[in-house]
Amino acid sequence: MARVVVIGGHGKVALHLERILSERGDEVTALIRNPEHAADVEAAGAAATVADVENMTTEQIADVLRGQDAVVWSAGAGGGDPARTYAVDRDAAIRSMDAAASAGIRRYVMVSYLGARPDHGVPEDNSFFAYAEAKAAADEHLRATDLDWTVLGPGALTLDPGTGLVEVSPTPDAKSVPREDVAAVAAAALADPTTVRRTIPFTSGTTPIVDALRG
Repeated sequence: MARVVVIGGHGKVALHLERILSERGDEVTALIRNPEHAADVEAAGAAATVADVENMTTEQIADVLRGQDAVVWSAGAGGGDPARTYAVDRDAAIRSMDAAASAGIRRYVMVSYLGARPDHGVPEDNSFFAYAEAKAAADEHLRATDLDWTVLGPGALTLDPGTGLVEVSPTPDAKSVPREDVAAVAAAALADPTTVRRTIPFTSGTTPIVDALRG
């Protein structure tokens, strides 16, 4: 059994992840900003902790994380406001990494997106630019840490039911993946030490998730 904390615990990927982890016997804590979301995460099998990481210091986040075995970042500002996108997707994410290190937690899984990198190619006048910049900065910071990190890069997210089948290192053409499968990949990565210090781009495919991650 592992003790896993999911930051952004009320997100659609996070709720699937909490269910998957709790069903396999892990102890899951979901960090949520809105206390009204507690019932939803508890229904998914997680313990709810109200923690607004956007407005918390590194030390405050470390206090919340202490005692966990692994951290999954699945939070996001949701777009729309560039300033808040940088505040959440870059700055708060980076503070959570530093907090994990401070709290003695080695394992950290980042839910990013397919194509996240400093040379992402999104033009500045595109509404997606702030998110692309923020995620690139957060991912690069994570890769430079001593944490046992994994960066997940799923394709475009859908609400379709998960299939349990993915393609890792996909071709550049745009493909999608159900959020439920993103959660399943995160859960599998947590249990697979071969995913440590790897960036894993993936979309829907034809290979069972556990096998695809080993490849």
